[in-house]
Amino acid sequence: MAEISAKVVQELRQKTGAGMMDCKKALKETEGDIEKAIDWLRQKGIASAGKKSDRIAAEGLIDTYVQPGGGVGVLIEINCQTDFVARNEAFKGLAKNLAQQAATADSVESLLAQPYIEDKSVTVDHFIKQTMAQLGENIQVRRFINFALLEGEQGIVDSYIHTGGRVGVLVQLNAKTESAAENEEFQTLAKNTAMQVAACPNIEYVSVDEIPEEIAQKEKEIEMGRDDLANKPDNIKEKIVQGRIEKRLKELTLLDQPFIRDQSISVEELVKQVKGKLGEEVKVTRFVRYILGEGIEKQESNFAEEVAAQMGAK
Repeated sequence: MAEISAKVVQELRQKTGAGMMDCKKALKETEGDIEKAIDWLRQKGIASAGKKSDRIAAEGLIDTYVQPGGGVGVLIEINCQTDFVARNEAFKGLAKNLAQQAATADSVESLLAQPYIEDKSVTVDHFIKQTMAQLGENIQVRRFINFALLEGEQGIVDSYIHTGGRVGVLVQLNAKTESAAENEEFQTLAKNTAMQVAACPNIEYVSVDEIPEEIAQKEKEIEMGRDDLANKPDNIKEKIVQGRIEKRLKELTLLDQPFIRDQSISVEELVKQVKGKLGEEVKVTRFVRYILGEGIEKQESNFAEEVAAQMGAK
């Protein structure tokens, strides 16, 4: 096969945290396929299953808007080029307004086409361009999501913003009656759930029941190929693998996490406690978490070359 490039090795290192030589070996063993190389490293116990540092941060803000009463909520990410602009009041005001406007939009494109909330004579897109000219940086609405209770549905949408707008969470909880949805215990559960999601960066599902079968099957294939099981009898290997898979799947689910405010109980047990107090069914329906700049590749530059280029331009 073709020689493994340094760029591919570096990409695998960023995604797994494994050493350079281990990454090169993994890529050679898998003919340069990064996803297969990640699985190979996991089988060798060199890389864990958690999300790694492939999320290179971009600047900007994650903001949120929840309508009074909690029937609709929005989580939005607005990007700029520097942290300096992200702290600017004009930029923060723009993010706050666009979070509110996104409650009635179904895509970034439709949001950009709306009249701007504070100046109906221009579109959101036009106002962003004006702000770019004012602040001297590129500004992009990267993404947003909105949750809304259906007609006749009881519950609440709530949110949580952490670390100055670098992590944001939107959650929806449902109850059977309006009185339960308005109860302080239920609303506190929603707030605690949002904080829990922010504190658990690896969770992807509410419960194990939501995890697709193909995810569980892939975990089984990885575990069955681990070196430490090579000489085990098949029946023993199956039991060990099943235990590992169950543990791994629980790591992906919100309800199976220890509650951040009381590590002696799980989130599922916390929900059951609130159910008991309210006397009716309570459900964590869905959640989403945004991490500022996740997946955005920043342009890398050589500082010495950059200084030399600037001096030469003068």
